[in-house]
Amino acid sequence: MIAELRCVVLDSPDPLLLAEFYRTLLGGRVNQVDRRWAVGEDWATLHTPSGTVLAFQRVADHRPPRWPDPEHPLQFHPDFGVPDLDEAGARAMAVGATVLDDAAGTDRPWRIYADPAGHPFCLVKHSPRASSAAVS
Repeated sequence: MIAELRCVVLDSPDPLLLAEFYRTLLGGRVNQVDRRWAVGEDWATLHTPSGTVLAFQRVADHRPPRWPDPEHPLQFHPDFGVPDLDEAGARAMAVGATVLDDAAGTDRPWRIYADPAGHPFCLVKHSPRASSAAVS
């Protein structure tokens, strides 16, 4: 195992509006304080009762997806938590990932890759949990 799924990020013209929509569907708390994510005008989160986290990022020129029209593709990406960005990135590339943005020369705690089919995903630095029972 290289990583742990931390959240799925959806593009949106209005992150807070979309977070509230999904809160109505799934329950949970919008913009719950969580050191893993910053929230603000361009970013919102939803912590669901099941423990799943959805994040919503503002995209100014957002084009809504149209199923199954490939001219308007689905727009989301998963974030995977890893203890070591360099090691996880190397392992991901060894199995077919390509670098989209490695944040070289910065202290940014995430890097962006594409899977072998071109879908973007992020590796995000995190400290491993001691046990799932310890998570609140």
